[in-house]
Amino acid sequence: MFIDRAEIHVYAGDGGHGSLSFRREKFVPRGGPDGGDGGRGGSVYFVASDGVDTLLDFAGKHDWRAERGGDGAGREMTGKDGEDLEIVVPTGTIIYDMDRELVIKDLNRPGQRIRVCRGGRGGRGNKYFATATNQTPRYAEEGKRGQKRHLRLELKLIADIGLVGLPNAGKSTLLSRISAARPKVAAYPFTTLSPNLGIVELSDFRRMVVADIPGLIEGSHEGLGLGHDFLRHIERTRVILHLVDVSGLDGGDPVVNYHVIRRELTCYSKLLADKPEILIASKMDLDPERERFENFQRAVGKEVFEISAVTGFHLGGLLERLWQAVQQAKEAEEAGKPIP
Repeated sequence: MFIDRAEIHVYAGDGGHGSLSFRREKFVPRGGPDGGDGGRGGSVYFVASDGVDTLLDFAGKHDWRAERGGDGAGREMTGKDGEDLEIVVPTGTIIYDMDRELVIKDLNRPGQRIRVCRGGRGGRGNKYFATATNQTPRYAEEGKRGQKRHLRLELKLIADIGLVGLPNAGKSTLLSRISAARPKVAAYPFTTLSPNLGIVELSDFRRMVVADIPGLIEGSHEGLGLGHDFLRHIERTRVILHLVDVSGLDGGDPVVNYHVIRRELTCYSKLLADKPEILIASKMDLDPERERFENFQRAVGKEVFEISAVTGFHLGGLLERLWQAVQQAKEAEEAGKPIP
């Protein structure tokens, strides 16, 4: 199950209480205070990992707690520090503070680690308060409370290429042909109900990550269909691979279909719409005369790659073109262009 949103409460551990104790031994009638300090409470950290690809772990667990610090004891024994809690989330997770309505951190790099709640300080034992004028203090501190927060987690997939297009444009079929991913493929709309990731292996140990985004429809940016839930996953992709069905089997106009998706991307995010786009005419095996393809290319006025995922027509050339586009996007990022 693909889960890309979750709301949780996180609690750092409370500090342990300081000890109120006096030394009691034979032949030591006035041993004085010997209460130790309480241990520090555990803190809560989030860690980004490529080994996790969904927020499923948070679907049934809404409270996450770090360990409390141990109490101090006599003989100046300090309590044990509470164990920190590390919560592993997928790379690409954004952490929001629900109460303050702010972004705490965007974990968009593997291995990033951030503390979201600090553990409470341990209380000081009565030994700490002994002075020349107060040699038998009869009080000790309680441990401090650990921080707590109400958080919202949102996952934005990080991929090199994002596949977009109307339902049944051929995205899932293409992904299954160029990678080891096996998304559901059928002759009806909305067979893809959640994003699918595939790794494309090329020669010379080259690889790209491709995300198949569920089909967009007109009005997706306003919440219609499935696209509203998944449009944000395209924001992190470096290149948009836009598939348009030119077979005519669905009775639609390829030119109109193309502009529908472009309009949805623009309405959702100008930054998203400005990403490099490679336009694909899919299902070319059903247009043997290439008449519909040529009309489509002429109408949109830009370069269009023709492919057939079923027969494998032109897939090799497409992958090399995608590799070049991804490398150009990476160079732009290294030159200072941030990941949105």
